[in-house]
Amino acid sequence: MPTVIEAQARIPGGKNANRRLRKSGLIPAVIYGPGKTPIVVSVSPGVVGHILHSESGRNTIFSLSVDGSEQNNAMVKDYQLDPVHGKLIHADFLEIAMDRLLELTVNVEVIGEAEGVKLGGGIMDIVTRSIEVECLPSDIPESIKVDVSHLKINDYIRVKNIQMDAKVKILTDPEVVIVTIVPPIKEEVPVEAAPEATAEPEVIKKGKGVEEGAGEEPKTKSPKSESK
Repeated sequence: MPTVIEAQARIPGGKNANRRLRKSGLIPAVIYGPGKTPIVVSVSPGVVGHILHSESGRNTIFSLSVDGSEQNNAMVKDYQLDPVHGKLIHADFLEIAMDRLLELTVNVEVIGEAEGVKLGGGIMDIVTRSIEVECLPSDIPESIKVDVSHLKINDYIRVKNIQMDAKVKILTDPEVVIVTIVPPIKEEVPVEAAPEATAEPEVIKKGKGVEEGAGEEPKTKSPKSESK
């Protein structure tokens, strides 16, 4: 049974009005639709949170009714969380027609254990975690499954390698890398420092001039030089 969100129309207000609304247990929201004027409403954050945490997340199609009016198919266009507490504080909804193509973002789901990781000790690097697609609302995939079991060290998968149902058109650049297996990180072995050479004793050389001959015994004069 599809999820139904019951919204209540409200008068647009400032921050104080939105704060009072949240204290009452509701959050402000806006409904957009092709060729329609945006409608300002209030909704229960619990129901919206349940949708966002489902397997299909913000790509979930649900029924939306305002003040008990006819239900229309819709999706979560955008949402805002409190930066401190992480609580849902605002949501935007987009009414959709089941016969019109949609452009949306779908998450990548990696399956299998890469050979390069299992046998080669490599590291799997998921470069791109979501891609853009175009399809009818009824053909929206919950995720884009990518099998990595055959990948070896330095192997990779690009967007163009993904096999998709013909009903889903991929809009992301086909050359974009989805996942790759990088070589294991080698630990550098510290190089031991070479032992310092033992300093040789310094040889003191004789100086010239006054210092030369220092410490030598005085020479005795010969008898002939004294008689002169």
